[in-house]
Amino acid sequence: MQPDIASHRARRAQLLKTLGEGVLILATAPEAIRNRDAHYPYRFDSHFYYLTAFPEPEAVLVLIAGRKPKQILFCREKNEEREIWDGFRHGPKAAKEVFGFDAAYSYSEIDKRLPKLLENQPRVAYAFGADPAWDVRVMGWINTVRGKVRSGVTAPANLSDAHALIDAMRLIKDAHEIDLMQRAADLSAVAHRSVLRLCKPGMGEWEIEAELMRSWRVGGCQAAAYTPIVAGGGNACVLHYVGNDQPLKDGDLLLIDAAGEYHGYAADITRTFPVNGRFSAAQKDVYEIVLAAQLAAIDAVRPGNTFNTPHEAALRVLTQGLVDLKLLQGEVDGLIESEAYKPWYMHKTSHWLGLDVHDAGDYKLQGAWRDLQPGMALTVEPGLYIRPSDDVPEALWNIGIRIEDDVLVTEAGNRVLSAAAPKTVAEIEAAMM
Repeated sequence: MQPDIASHRARRAQLLKTLGEGVLILATAPEAIRNRDAHYPYRFDSHFYYLTAFPEPEAVLVLIAGRKPKQILFCREKNEEREIWDGFRHGPKAAKEVFGFDAAYSYSEIDKRLPKLLENQPRVAYAFGADPAWDVRVMGWINTVRGKVRSGVTAPANLSDAHALIDAMRLIKDAHEIDLMQRAADLSAVAHRSVLRLCKPGMGEWEIEAELMRSWRVGGCQAAAYTPIVAGGGNACVLHYVGNDQPLKDGDLLLIDAAGEYHGYAADITRTFPVNGRFSAAQKDVYEIVLAAQLAAIDAVRPGNTFNTPHEAALRVLTQGLVDLKLLQGEVDGLIESEAYKPWYMHKTSHWLGLDVHDAGDYKLQGAWRDLQPGMALTVEPGLYIRPSDDVPEALWNIGIRIEDDVLVTEAGNRVLSAAAPKTVAEIEAAMM
């Protein structure tokens, strides 16, 4: 799927209006050395890509706001020798035309051109603190302009956070972004269905991980959206378990938190199922509690509710479930107020989703939870994690269950992007036959 260049240019135009006056400077991510002279696979900066669709390293976006707004890209020159070794480069001329910029220059010229672009500008917006080396570089350009004060040139007097300006835009997904997120979720759901058919006692967590990555890569995802969690048995009670190196035992559950990234956009799906294809009575009891909590939370994802409303809905069901399991005693309201549930449920139910798996955007405004609006996308992922303890019946030991879906807020309520991944007990057991 090709980038929607018109949408990216429109985002830059919108940001210029928000900026009002001044200059915004935004660099993409640098390449990273894995070891010696080998690099990690390159992945662009999400804020930069959101505005440019430009996928190459060593690139900087400059937006000049005011009466004569201008959109400028700095990128690497064409270089036949380097392209033989490392692959295609657009170069400034092609980048200007293909990606819809008003001007494009060689990255090697940035130190010469930026001070001139900052002259007589009242404001600089930049991602201060994101990269110390770039902080020094930007302040160096500003200081160069300050050095011309005796000639009548003024330097920017106001500094602002470019990321904060862009975060607010990224919260609301447009139609093209939603299509990309749906594709990421669909391909990730295919991978989850594939491992349901594959999983057997005696396999290794690593084999399941390999099948997940094979499946979504074959489907067209460029990478994993995050390091996969493939956690059998008690490993599922470690929230960020990524060892993925233990054998899968008959009678255990397997928690998989894994999804692909499609043209920069992440899916984020968690499913939990029995390694042998059949839930035990205790496993099923806990699973049905978590599923009921998730369904209640998804139902609470709708315009007019706050970001925290789904969490509150899930928490009430989970706490009642803990009472039903005889892990807690008392009234649900009081148990929630005292946070008595936290030994078994210690995380929030949702986070924003988009170009980043934990996507940009504030969760509160002026101390109050943000209202949900159409176009926002978030995860819904309640869970229960029951470790061995003298106070816990042995049948419940090492049961770790999380169920996570990707949910888009719509005018009518919500749409579950990841609905194709089996979720009910009956669906899971049927898929594993």
